[in-house]
Amino acid sequence: MVRATHWVTTLACVALLVSGVELVISHPRFYWGENGNVLTPALFSFPIPSSRATVPTGYGYGLYLVFGLVSGHFRKGLFPRAADRSWSAVSRSLRDHLRLTRPEEEEAWSYNVLQRLTYLGVVFVVFPLFIWTGLAMSPAVTAAMPTVVTVFGGRQSARTLHFLLTLLLVLFVLIHVGMVWLAGFRRRVTAMITGNASGHRKS
Repeated sequence: MVRATHWVTTLACVALLVSGVELVISHPRFYWGENGNVLTPALFSFPIPSSRATVPTGYGYGLYLVFGLVSGHFRKGLFPRAADRSWSAVSRSLRDHLRLTRPEEEEAWSYNVLQRLTYLGVVFVVFPLFIWTGLAMSPAVTAAMPTVVTVFGGRQSARTLHFLLTLLLVLFVLIHVGMVWLAGFRRRVTAMITGNASGHRKS
């Protein structure tokens, strides 16, 4: 089930990224506050042609979250083990990552403390904020629940935060793929598809 939700999430993220890029190209200007258009100053922008000024969006990741909570996947697979809940363990893991140290055979098939903390941050902080800021750009949602957008200071603030969160998620994916490559790309991808590689089994 974890493998299935992994690939469903991957395909969904690719689709969202493609549509998000198209939306940025449509109006490559970002603002802060409630209002923003070509006649108001931009917080930042990209020097590419713009074709329209409104930006709708929508998505979800509930299946993985529900399964992870119900099955105990987050608790067993992502919450740091007792031996790893120290600054020395985190700093050692960070040092190994920065040095691109290839993990040992057994370590390559489980998450280290830095990976666990990163995944927890993505699943319970970045993704919820990503969805929240997306909903805050929907007039239908904000008409029914104004607090969804007012907490960010306005729809344009939510759109800007949504874009920055997208960049953070893209960075996470790039690092994730890089670490998979370092650990052995072919075996790791095979394991995520079949559930078994070189005698190691992942549920």
